[in-house]
Amino acid sequence: MLDRSRLRHAALRYAEHGWDVTPGAHLAGDRFDCARPGCPTVGCHPALERWEEAATCDTAKVAEWWRRAPHAVLLPTGRAFDVLEVPAHLGLRVLGAARLHASVLGPGRGQVRGPVAVTPTGRWMFLVRPGDPLRPELDDSLDVVRHGAGSWIPAPPTRLPEGTVRWSVSPEETRWRLPDSYAVQGMLVDALGAASRGAQLPRQTSTLRRAA
Repeated sequence: MLDRSRLRHAALRYAEHGWDVTPGAHLAGDRFDCARPGCPTVGCHPALERWEEAATCDTAKVAEWWRRAPHAVLLPTGRAFDVLEVPAHLGLRVLGAARLHASVLGPGRGQVRGPVAVTPTGRWMFLVRPGDPLRPELDDSLDVVRHGAGSWIPAPPTRLPEGTVRWSVSPEETRWRLPDSYAVQGMLVDALGAASRGAQLPRQTSTLRRAA
């Protein structure tokens, strides 16, 4: 009951701010159950077969869904926002750069800071303004996944088998504002370059010697 109440409250909060929501299968043990007969999917997935059509920010409809079961909270992408999903080592670099950028006065202040969700498996999801494709430098990168139209993300406080999805930067912290996608992608390009340069540095041996 507590899980369902928390999930319902979160889903309603997103809907109240104009973010479409769709119910996901609920976690039962170590697999997800959508109650659809014969569904072979055991990972997190939409509970409704026609989830794209059903997704809504109608709070009455959202409340009705979560009265029935402790559904995972899924947010369709390509509508109110797109999502740039990256591994933790890139996410930490970009978040640090975004915080530094937002603290500097001048034109463009805050353009790169927006909500960031983190999965318990270490995937960082940067919510950005929708519509922009990946830059050519990122298009072939296996480390960067863009979620646009036809996709979705699990939103906090959805539980996965490994733990709970959480906000590293909540929508309230950014007043529900979204950053420019290409501005965030620019920082991803820089982060990938820095990671690549770091991997190419020769390994240094310690110059310290044990005392005889």
